[in-house]
Amino acid sequence: MKILVTGATGKVGSRFVPRILGKGHDVRILVRDAAKASALAELGAEVVTGDLSNAETLPPAVKDMDAVVHIAAFFRSFTDNEGIIKTNHAGTVTLANAAIAAGIKRFVFTSTGNVYGSGYRHPAKEDDPVNINDPRAYSSSKIAAEQELISLYKNKDLDVRILRLGFVYGDKDPHIQEIIPWLKKMNRHSGSRMHMVHHLDVAQALTLLLLTDGLNGEIFNLADDAPITLYELADSVGQAADVFDPAEGPLPDPFEGILDISKLRSTTGFRPLVPSYYVARDLDIL
Repeated sequence: MKILVTGATGKVGSRFVPRILGKGHDVRILVRDAAKASALAELGAEVVTGDLSNAETLPPAVKDMDAVVHIAAFFRSFTDNEGIIKTNHAGTVTLANAAIAAGIKRFVFTSTGNVYGSGYRHPAKEDDPVNINDPRAYSSSKIAAEQELISLYKNKDLDVRILRLGFVYGDKDPHIQEIIPWLKKMNRHSGSRMHMVHHLDVAQALTLLLLTDGLNGEIFNLADDAPITLYELADSVGQAADVFDPAEGPLPDPFEGILDISKLRSTTGFRPLVPSYYVARDLDIL
């Protein structure tokens, strides 16, 4: 299969591309700075320079491809809401339309479990309501992109598959170290749980969505089998004492942040290769 991957130099993409190359697929990557993709080029990826915000640069990227895996996203910014929306929503729609024009049918989109709110009284399921007016720009931009892609599936026959990721970690990704200061800034409860997913399982799930027929227009949650408390996560890097308010009250919603992954398991046969953070730690694959 000939696959275009966006976001190939980011945390998820840089770990996914070598794995999909290793399975024998032809991989083209869309990057803004070709110099940052030199390591992936050495592995066999074809590098095309372009920008999601510039539609004129996309035809060479999508030409002759069988599928798109759209990973690129603008995330950790609490000030540049315009940039987040421009990349995550408008950029996604621009790329999808370029794919349609090029005759590409299969379009895999990495969204986020952050689209969910609280109060569901169960682990969040794919058909639970999400709020496109969520004040968190990252979440609302992903929801808007999802809805536009589903519309393109219904109206223009684009075979969209959407993967809502838990907190991605592993493979020497600094994501955990980067999130700890934000936990303190956001005043999160120590008993809140985070549903995580290792890069190995992100690659597994993306590959399943790429190669499995009959998933048109479907949304899937992706996470491991054992959500971890924020206290445990912070404690694992020796920072629990510095992050949480010792006078915090009871945990308001024990299901907030927890994803139901039964749909992915039953539909595709997915089983986590790394079922918990502690397994990753014991295997030394953090």
